[in-house]
Amino acid sequence: MHLGSLGPGPFAAMLLADLGCDVVVVDRVDDKMARSSPPDKDPRRRSQRSIRIDLKHPRARPVLELLIRRADVLVEGMRPGVAERLGLGPEDCSRFNPRLVYARMTGWGQDGPLADRAGHDINYVAASGALFAMGDPDRPPPVPLNLLGDYAGGGAYLVLGVVAALFRRERDGGGEVIDAAIVDGVASLTSAAFGMLAAGAPSGRGTNLFDGSAPFYRTYEARDGGFVAVGALEAQFYEQMLERMGLPLAEWPQADRSRWPDLTERLAREFRSRDRLDWERIFAGSDACVTAVVSFDEAPRQSHHVQRATYVEAGGVVQPAPAPRFERSPLASPRPSPRPGRDTDAVLADLGLTVAEIDALRAAGAVA
Repeated sequence: MHLGSLGPGPFAAMLLADLGCDVVVVDRVDDKMARSSPPDKDPRRRSQRSIRIDLKHPRARPVLELLIRRADVLVEGMRPGVAERLGLGPEDCSRFNPRLVYARMTGWGQDGPLADRAGHDINYVAASGALFAMGDPDRPPPVPLNLLGDYAGGGAYLVLGVVAALFRRERDGGGEVIDAAIVDGVASLTSAAFGMLAAGAPSGRGTNLFDGSAPFYRTYEARDGGFVAVGALEAQFYEQMLERMGLPLAEWPQADRSRWPDLTERLAREFRSRDRLDWERIFAGSDACVTAVVSFDEAPRQSHHVQRATYVEAGGVVQPAPAPRFERSPLASPRPSPRPGRDTDAVLADLGLTVAEIDALRAAGAVA
């Protein structure tokens, strides 16, 4: 059960639905949330059922209680305290479902001086130290896509918590409350950086291996305006890259950091001498770790993705397939995303309500 929210909440619900959970998303009757795409075109809603409920309507309360009694998991993404004011906090819900796994998704967490503050992906990534290490040293840190915070540090960690809580419940029968904060998840993702920091390795912008300052780990522009990504970290891969480009290893020392700015400029000129497609052909079949930078439109057409069916179509929308893959229990193909309230009658009927009772709730404005 997902109390409809934005960003990481829907992503977490999608992951759970992909894994085979029967996810019912509770959409608001007076939904005013700004959406990046129409609900029935949003892959994050795929394979789910939608019921529209007025959470504040007195006649909606029994419906919500029935849903919660039947639920294994409740996902909510409100600011701290809002669910409690609606009478839907963890303590409220545990009174009629003590086995419930109550998963709370926020940016800053349920407590701390920033808990009540607004924020978005970029703010949480900035507060974790990750944003400071990104980009060129002579420019402000770049604005990243909201993959690192909302989805990796947020939704994916919430699902990890849900799976762990359900596993524990199988042993002791008890429910759980999960405090999934995006800022905590992003901090966890920076573990390797803190290891390098403890070892005395450079970690600031323009000094670490992964921020684009190393000539062998960055992107370059091709002659036609396309781009290639170079990830030749290990010596053997770097040597293959130079060999495919026809460049002598002796003139391109990988380990000499003082030469990195010069080597970067020289490699930039080399990559600008050919089109992106030329570089794709040159590095085809090699371990040089050089790949084309493709767009979202191009990605589903890449031969590797086509062969592995990395992208699928559901409801007329091309989208990433469920992941990860299981050998013994293959994941089902996603079903189309629902319009808000598409399954209201069906869900209420599953809860045991009669047609007359459903009609009365709709007439009262408690559901839609």
